[in-house]
Amino acid sequence: MERDDIEALREKISCGAVLERGGWRVDLKESTRRAVKYRREAEIIIVIHDGKGWFDPLSDRKGDIFDLLRHIEGLGFQSALKVASDLIGWRVAGSIGSHPECNPKPRSSTETPAARWAARAMPEAGSRTLLYLSKTRCLPPAIVAKAVADGWLRSGPYGSAWFAHREARVVVGWEERGEGWRGFATGGTKSLFRFGSKAPTRVCVTESAIDALSLAAIEGLRQDTLYASTAGGWSPRTQAAVSALSRPDRKLVAATDRDSQGEAFADKLRAIAGAKGCDFYRLRPRANDWNDDLCGVRDQWSS
Repeated sequence: MERDDIEALREKISCGAVLERGGWRVDLKESTRRAVKYRREAEIIIVIHDGKGWFDPLSDRKGDIFDLLRHIEGLGFQSALKVASDLIGWRVAGSIGSHPECNPKPRSSTETPAARWAARAMPEAGSRTLLYLSKTRCLPPAIVAKAVADGWLRSGPYGSAWFAHREARVVVGWEERGEGWRGFATGGTKSLFRFGSKAPTRVCVTESAIDALSLAAIEGLRQDTLYASTAGGWSPRTQAAVSALSRPDRKLVAATDRDSQGEAFADKLRAIAGAKGCDFYRLRPRANDWNDDLCGVRDQWSS
């Protein structure tokens, strides 16, 4: 097969087609328009770049469609070419993007994340954002009010909530959550969302800002604790931010989800704690994540 034909296959075939062929299914709750999460039992693959790329969040594996076939099916390059050719025309079943926020308006290349964040309003009483956080996400008003007062929360479009990631007090990106929608700031960078003590002796790292706020609510907002979120990813800046927070006089707590990805992130945190000489503890939610736990408690109270 000619090189041009190989490049054409890379462009024509989605990595999602390869995964669906192998029995993988889209996790709609954990997917965004730009990053579609596929699961097969304990395995996870994230499809990116409009289906042209992928990565395994539980390892360092990543690449194009041919790398994916080698990774999940153990195929050689020639066999991968044949399988890829057979997938021409495959319509990917997993659909992300029906929500209006999945198709944002183009942003100016000169508009920084910090400027876009500053242009957003704080949530007002009775707003869709606050109703979403209190009714759908079960967050207590006092926790939400503190997140607003401390500058970590803004109202996004369509009643969504934005949760800031900062470096040196500058907003570099934000988590976006709303009804049927989750994402991260276009053009932004994942570092850490932080909530709670400014002089902590305990740092709890979760996978989402809502989980960080939920754990804070469950624990009664401990005064010795900083609640942080990686936004479900692990970028070099996230690694650096967690390392900077890890000191011998602090305890690093892996409060990640109760699943394979949560355990993989916990292993990364355990390694950082070991390298920085601080105590480490693994804290697991009873359900899959801390917001599920928080809403479960509310449902028990109301029953």
